[in-house]
Amino acid sequence: MNKNTLSITISALGIGLNIILATLAKTFGIPFLFLDTVGTILSGALLGPFFGAITGLITNLITAMINNPVELPFAIVNMMIGIVVGFIAKKFGFSIKTAILTGVLLSVLAPLVGTPIAVSLFGGLAGGSMDILTGWLVKSGQKIFTAAFIPRIMSNLIDKITSCVVVAMIISKLPSTLLRKIGG
Repeated sequence: MNKNTLSITISALGIGLNIILATLAKTFGIPFLFLDTVGTILSGALLGPFFGAITGLITNLITAMINNPVELPFAIVNMMIGIVVGFIAKKFGFSIKTAILTGVLLSVLAPLVGTPIAVSLFGGLAGGSMDILTGWLVKSGQKIFTAAFIPRIMSNLIDKITSCVVVAMIISKLPSTLLRKIGG
């Protein structure tokens, strides 16, 4: 299998992982865990920023068509995650330590990108479980941006760190022959 075919295959696997894991997390009602970017993180870590971004974009295009059109504008967040992870992994690799630090960084960056989308397009509410806390914070006197941002940071600390660590564990179990094919 040549490198392009392998890259497309891994990206497709990443898209499938994003959709399947997000569906499982939602079905089981796991609080603060979305798992909707595990595949994007995996693609970014293995293939770099371009394929990470493409994986994120296509995931949100598909989920917007089959689940909820509200997910489409958030493709920007998923793409940013793939880009950031891709650059970090290219520079530092993707060990557990790097994954934890990357998860913390994404926990801040994702809400910084996603909150303005939620506020400008949906009044701060995007139809998820975080809307309850957002509404409560607005009622307690917080401005809408702050009220929408705080729950996103809290949930992303759990979700993005977990997602990054899962990806680091997956990568550590991949055969070195596959990693060499991907890398060069």
